Amino acid sequence: MSGYLSAQLSILCLNIIIAYAIFLPAASGQLNLGAGGFAIIGGYLGGWLNSDFDGLGLAMQLSIPLAALATAAIAFLLSFPILRTRGVYMVLATFAFAEVVAGIVLNLEVVGGAAGFPVDGHADLSVLAPICVMVVVSCFLLMSTRFGLAMRSVHDDENVASLFGVNVHWVRVAAFTLGGLLGGLYGALYGHQYNYIEVQNWNVMFSIYVLLYVLLGGTQSPFGPLLGALFFTVVPELLRSFGAAVGSELIADGRFAIFGALIVLMMAFRPEGIVTRTMLERLMGRGAREKGAT
Repeated sequence: MSGYLSAQLSILCLNIIIAYAIFLPAASGQLNLGAGGFAIIGGYLGGWLNSDFDGLGLAMQLSIPLAALATAAIAFLLSFPILRTRGVYMVLATFAFAEVVAGIVLNLEVVGGAAGFPVDGHADLSVLAPICVMVVVSCFLLMSTRFGLAMRSVHDDENVASLFGVNVHWVRVAAFTLGGLLGGLYGALYGHQYNYIEVQNWNVMFSIYVLLYVLLGGTQSPFGPLLGALFFTVVPELLRSFGAAVGSELIADGRFAIFGALIVLMMAFRPEGIVTRTMLERLMGRGAREKGAT
């Protein structure tokens, strides 16, 4: 496998993981703009735990899960004040959380401050790919459980869900915490993949892009973040390759403008995302009818 393909697949694996970190809260009706904050916590904790010079010198096999669990604990504590907000106020609250985390880390000399922090252990594609598959499979299984059904019911109508005995608050707390877990996992893996981290890697544009992964793919099905991450990772590279193949500098250099236009068109014609529950029901119903006919 070429170095270019390996690098692109590694980026895709990381993007899929962080997409599911935002999908889980979104599946319960929470628009979360705090992906950057969770990534920073997980990345710096994972790097510090793994560092022999400034940190604890733990093996990568320990530093990554410990960073993810610590980020989940922070997300759990944070969920109580955050979940008092609704709608655009929650978006602003999660955005503020990410900015506060970035500001704190920028002034922490123990992790390098604004200069960034080196990470010792290296996680290549052979590490990223199995973890990514585990995350995807786990999220699909989770959404097929009673808890997943409760999340979807809260997303659709929290008042009706409450009438049917769903504890809306704790469902949202659990979804937010699981999102923090995956966000921390992404950050730790990112640090061990590139062996260097800095706060600027996870700025506000990063959080916006990740939220777009989920909104464009769809919040009604676990297929949504998978397709959204694929779209945002693969399409710009395909446009660049196509521009180079046809010898068009306009396409190669202007691929992000073309990509932005595609996003606008897709949001205009598919406001609920690429994958919706209705579409899946139709496809499954059609498949069942065809199977019955044979």
